[in-house]
Amino acid sequence: MKKLKKHHGVIVPLVTPFTENEKIDERATVRLVEHLIANKCHLFALGTTGEFASIPESDKVIFVKKVVETAAPRVSIYAGISGNCLADSIELAKKFADFGVDAVVANVPGYYALTEDHILRYFEKLADRIPLPLIIYNIPTTTHHSIPIPVVEKLSHHPNIEGIKDSERNVERLGESMKRFVRREDFSYLVGWAAQSVFCLARGADGIIPNIANLIPQKLSAIYEAVLADNLELANQLQTEVNQIAEIFQKDRVISQSLAALKLMMSKKGICEPHVLPPFLRLSAAEEMVIEEKMRTFGI
Repeated sequence: MKKLKKHHGVIVPLVTPFTENEKIDERATVRLVEHLIANKCHLFALGTTGEFASIPESDKVIFVKKVVETAAPRVSIYAGISGNCLADSIELAKKFADFGVDAVVANVPGYYALTEDHILRYFEKLADRIPLPLIIYNIPTTTHHSIPIPVVEKLSHHPNIEGIKDSERNVERLGESMKRFVRREDFSYLVGWAAQSVFCLARGADGIIPNIANLIPQKLSAIYEAVLADNLELANQLQTEVNQIAEIFQKDRVISQSLAALKLMMSKKGICEPHVLPPFLRLSAAEEMVIEEKMRTFGI
């Protein structure tokens, strides 16, 4: 049995439920949190899936507070502090520490072109000045920066940096990263590419952070447990099912469209409403009908 590190398991990057008037839907937040805890998942608020870049700070605070009030201390709770202003990220971390969040997550600022030294020094400064452990977040799809593996290596030895969520879709990078980090007892390697969950867990990754787990958490938890039990046949069977369901909201869509589609699917299961914040838009009525039909085909 693999020895579990502090940060491990299925960590769900929460969608942020909104009301029709673009406010935090606190009732739906409670439903979502309970839905995930019932399926043995940890929680990550204000990630990419949560539309964090579109949410005003006051509503970020409301959302994270409600998540903590609902979930703690039953599961680990992570909260995003990503942004282009270091001081703002530090202030959010302080507020989230007061609420009882376990760790914070931050990606590279996404506006300027940055060198490796810029990236290294940014995360070092952030980790030095916040009261919670930091998980660094690599997601070049949105930031347009890939955190180089040698930079991750240096950051992994900072006393307040405890892991990385890597969402870069690069199998070679995944393999190289796992060679470096999975044997480290003081640093967790967490994968944000749902389609490669079994590939990574079977090679020692500590956890997965798949947005599809908002919809079907039981299948992602089953993958994680199957790999821990060394039942790769079952894990791969589940991975195929998960990939097919993910195609319903992801195939031929950019992320702003796929997240709107994911929320639509969740709304059909009674978890939250399909509302998204600008610049995101709801899908057309015709697209929504196609998605509903595909959901019926898969029995979800």
